[in-house]
Amino acid sequence: MANTGVTDVPASIRGYLRANMTAFADVEFSDEDNIFEQGFVSSMFAMQLLHYIESTFDVEVPDDGITLKNFSSVSRMADLVARLRTATGD
Repeated sequence: MANTGVTDVPASIRGYLRANMTAFADVEFSDEDNIFEQGFVSSMFAMQLLHYIESTFDVEVPDDGITLKNFSSVSRMADLVARLRTATGD
């Protein structure tokens, strides 16, 4: 179910990471930390993360937007959501 009313995008993404990745449960990480470089994210989880972003924030990430850079940190994912919302007028 999409929740287009989510205003604290970073907190929502951070919560999803903590709830779905045991590696994040007991580790402090900042919104700028590269979650791929830290070895926390598998390719399967990356696809789950893409689905979470699209369904939670009611955006569609275009093929050219599916990059390690866009999904490397909480901040970059929040920026991606903001850009996609702006592009669609949300």
